[in-house]
Amino acid sequence: MTPHFTHIGLIGKSEDSNVSSTLRALSDYLVQQEVETLLDESLADILPGSPHTVIERNTLANTCDLAIVVGGDGTLLNAARSLAESDIAVLGVNLGRLGFLVDVSPEDMHRQLDKILTGQFSEEQRTLLHMTVIRDGEVLSQSSALNDVVVHKKDIARMIELDTYIDGHFLNTNRSDGLIVSTPTGSTAYALSGGGPILHPRLEAITLVPICPHTLSNRPIVIDDDSVIEIIIHTGTLEATVSCDGQVDQSLEADDLITVRKHDHALRLLHPPGHDYFAVLREKLRWSKQP
Repeated sequence: MTPHFTHIGLIGKSEDSNVSSTLRALSDYLVQQEVETLLDESLADILPGSPHTVIERNTLANTCDLAIVVGGDGTLLNAARSLAESDIAVLGVNLGRLGFLVDVSPEDMHRQLDKILTGQFSEEQRTLLHMTVIRDGEVLSQSSALNDVVVHKKDIARMIELDTYIDGHFLNTNRSDGLIVSTPTGSTAYALSGGGPILHPRLEAITLVPICPHTLSNRPIVIDDDSVIEIIIHTGTLEATVSCDGQVDQSLEADDLITVRKHDHALRLLHPPGHDYFAVLREKLRWSKQP
């Protein structure tokens, strides 16, 4: 039977030695399936002698129709930002702790892949955010995020002050430790710890969650994901930073403008057959279990 995916790219957490054994088993499996497999260049050192061609990430994204990411949710977040624009399908093998996004276990990997390679899987379109920092009218930096864009204090035990606008309409002045702008995917990450709601991945929404606000009535708000969010750093604010997925940082100064909007591309995230989002919530958040 002709495989549903004919060009597969392997991506993993290169600095984690525990990844190598799973990647080796995955590599051997794909050789047996006679599927053309490409290896992300970051893995060349932990898979020496691999039969697969080693290429850089952008080429992999534009060549393959499926990327298998081995690691935890953080590894998949990193991969998502570089893969989404290429419209490549992404599947995660979980070697991390929680595993909201990477839901194939190494122990069950071969059985699940037997099904997925023949087209038996479910697919979701996961929204990403696009963040831009503007200083003195010039673009200082840009990045994308699958989970969240967070404006927060940096290395100081004092609050920062922000003005927030939605589609040009003033929302509020936020005096707090910061503000989380989250996708539905990120609603079970930092935003959840900050008291934000859990959003189903299919919702076309963005949530804004203040971090330890000084005004106790300052609560999370959910808005349409076509909205444009503008955040302005107040004069007098010291040591602020904006982070994307907790992995890409940019230092901020007073009067900097941060804009956040829905990314033009979504991530094609694959799940094994029978995937149940609510079962994942029960398992990962330990609902209905005794302490």
